[in-house]
Amino acid sequence: MQRKNSILKKGRSGIAMIMAISVIVIIATIMALAISLTSQTTKRTTDTYLYEQSVLLAHSAAEYALLRISQSPPCSNLDTTFTQDTLYNITINLRYIYDSNAPCNANGGTLYTTVTTPEQNGSVLMDITVDINDTTVATEPVRYFKRTLQKL
Repeated sequence: MQRKNSILKKGRSGIAMIMAISVIVIIATIMALAISLTSQTTKRTTDTYLYEQSVLLAHSAAEYALLRISQSPPCSNLDTTFTQDTLYNITINLRYIYDSNAPCNANGGTLYTTVTTPEQNGSVLMDITVDINDTTVATEPVRYFKRTLQKL
């Protein structure tokens, strides 16, 4: 004796079509989510790379400023702005900390404050700013500011 599944045969073609459409919709949704996450990850990776590059450039600019200070007369005006790889603008502002008879006024440097003890004499306050020159590279503005106090 053979069984006949009359219940399955009646609605089989309609259920198969609904299941196929629902599987296609689920896969399309997953693919759209994957593409969205991939584009966001790419933007974040680019922004993180540019920020880390800015941090390294600021550190290098501080070392460069110290080198220029050691080659110049004390308290010289060595404020500078330059461009790295046509993408980054780097600005270095120097303010000196000396005692009251410092050579800052004679050499054109900016005297930030005067100190009273010889142990504190001869320091420089460096403000270094690195920002992105091209706004089409990053999705948001990238700017890094570093302030450091260095003993001369």
